[in-house]
Amino acid sequence: MAVPRFFAWLVNKYPKVLVQAIEESGDQTVDTSQPNPNGIEFDNLFLAMNEIIYPCMFHGDEYPATFEELFDRIFKCIDKIFQNVRPRKLLYMAIDGVFPRSKMNKLRSSRHLSAKSAEAVDCEELRLRREFRAEGKTVLPMLECGLSDCNHITPGTKFMHELLKALQGYIHVRLNKDPGWKNIKVILSDANVPGVGDHKIMSFICQQRNRDGYDPNTNHCIYGHDADLIMLALATHEAHISILRLKRNSTIPGESVPIESKGEVSNVQATDGSDSTAQNNFQFLNIWTVREYLELDLSIPYLPIRMDFERIVDDFVFICFFVGNDFLPNMPTLEIHEGAMDLLTHVYKSEFKNMGGYLVDTAKIMEMDAAYVNLERVEKFICSVGKYEERIFKKRSESRARKIKELSTMTNAVSVKDSDIVKEDLDCRGSTKKSAVFKNTVELEEKMHDFILKRSDLFRSSDIETDKVKLGTVGWKERYYMEKLSAEGPGEIESTRKEVIQKYIEGLCWVLQYYFSGVPSWTWFYPYHYAPFASDLKGLAQVRINFLMGSPLKPFDQLMAVLHPHSFCFLPKAYRHLMTSKESNIIDFYPSDFEIDTEGKRFMSQGITKIPFVQLERLLQETKKLERELENDEIERNVETLAKIYVRKSHDIGSQILSLNYNHVSMQEHKPIRNPIDVVARNWKVLQKMMSYVLCMNYRRAIHIYLVCLKMPSYQRRQLLEQIL
Repeated sequence: MAVPRFFAWLVNKYPKVLVQAIEESGDQTVDTSQPNPNGIEFDNLFLAMNEIIYPCMFHGDEYPATFEELFDRIFKCIDKIFQNVRPRKLLYMAIDGVFPRSKMNKLRSSRHLSAKSAEAVDCEELRLRREFRAEGKTVLPMLECGLSDCNHITPGTKFMHELLKALQGYIHVRLNKDPGWKNIKVILSDANVPGVGDHKIMSFICQQRNRDGYDPNTNHCIYGHDADLIMLALATHEAHISILRLKRNSTIPGESVPIESKGEVSNVQATDGSDSTAQNNFQFLNIWTVREYLELDLSIPYLPIRMDFERIVDDFVFICFFVGNDFLPNMPTLEIHEGAMDLLTHVYKSEFKNMGGYLVDTAKIMEMDAAYVNLERVEKFICSVGKYEERIFKKRSESRARKIKELSTMTNAVSVKDSDIVKEDLDCRGSTKKSAVFKNTVELEEKMHDFILKRSDLFRSSDIETDKVKLGTVGWKERYYMEKLSAEGPGEIESTRKEVIQKYIEGLCWVLQYYFSGVPSWTWFYPYHYAPFASDLKGLAQVRINFLMGSPLKPFDQLMAVLHPHSFCFLPKAYRHLMTSKESNIIDFYPSDFEIDTEGKRFMSQGITKIPFVQLERLLQETKKLERELENDEIERNVETLAKIYVRKSHDIGSQILSLNYNHVSMQEHKPIRNPIDVVARNWKVLQKMMSYVLCMNYRRAIHIYLVCLKMPSYQRRQLLEQIL
């Protein structure tokens, strides 16, 4: 889950949170069993695997030709990260599994936006090639690669299934041959384990933290680039967490093409006095330093009570939700690049006394009716932010007009620097670079590069939508609900506003629970493309929150919910007609054309994709009929599984985990017997807590804890029930 521009804001405001990683240089193999050159010994390394897979698949123009080539890139990247961190106890690999429905909508929108953009680029390239051919200019053929479609990286695809098998083989080899791996546990949570990779990691850390005997000085390192990792790390209240990131324009380990890390900024310098000329592709973002900065920056003087810093951290995480995430659209009022984070923290500090205290109480996160959020205080806080709305909109309008005027005086030609980059990349194709064919190809590539730049930057292309809402001028709120949310008349505008506020507050509570305790509902989602204004969030005390847990979708059902019809090839054969045939009962979920709202945006990628929300009941009704037609390998890709743990035979916990015991009576048969971990003892405290509420006649609370227990796999619940009886 990404918080747009949050990382850039954080490191510019608190530059010492970043420390350059020290890497051992040289061609010789690095002995990862030796002490870490960074001066810190990490216990656990967590890999958000999608943050490795995507860069390995997409960097420069060099797409991998085969699965095996891509797997090799991924393994090299993991090796390089492992060399930098050198965990001593645990390596946890988390691949994104099936998402909660609230994130599926964001993924569906981004996939459709990407498909439409790619379609426009392909059409332009075909037009240019026809034009060149008419002029008698011969060019090199189009570069075709089946791995250039990011929809491969979705649970249920053949690629993800093959990646699991490749990773299992990789882990086996490293455990047996690498001295740095011999004493660690490896946990692999693959794409068939539901949940987002980032959240799987944080849930695991929190589970370990709540266990008896947990060492609070455990050092964790997490590899990933989503700014959401910073928020999740703060939510754990673990002090000893570092986030490892690839620096901007660094090369993927084992490759020569630089990539740009998501959300990176280029003006951040090393703060540890390290030699900037040394081999250095990674940076550590230390959460303990972030916490120190927040403690200083969010301190509120002259309070009659002592500040609880951990609750300040929880409130900080909560107010960040207002600037947007993967579950809720950001408010029209708040953009980080316009200073929204500074405004939110300023209002929080200045209004803390008037609000009456903290906004959230995560100690009550398991209680019903959203007792963990004080909605009256939230209303006072966000309405105070809303007082700045008209000034924000006026300043935004002036800045936008000034920027358009500046760009209108500039040419839209590709800069010399950009042209040189294109030529250098093309020069690597072969020795024909001086031929007429190659010169024509360079010209074609330059025109395509220019087209992509112009199309992506709406200011440069002059493809700017008319500002129908005119935020900040008289009647802007009414126009917003009429234009964006299709409300007509004062009565409908008011009822729409109330419904949007209800769903938005539900969303804030959903995200808070998601961060601090787990998925509160797999089926809930925000049913609008737009958020309300800050000044509209009134009457929150009347809002009632109630989530139904539901269950995660199967991988193929999620593919049906998020894919664009152009990517139907990733579906099982039995499902494809549902997305492509005019006779399909759900063909309305896959419109051939749809609106992209770019009003008020500069870049096409910021546009809002207005496609219909998938109706899960109808979707599941259709896919259920086709499950019997799945082939054996497809059935295997469409199941929900548990994370797998790997250790060497000599590891201390080998006897306590799922292991292979051979039948001593007939050694030739080698029949494996799976011995599950004893989960009854682990969940006994949950049972005791539930029974204590029963004895106190607090049946509502006891039932809620029981429902939480229902999240356990069925065999765990069965064992717990047997122990109760």
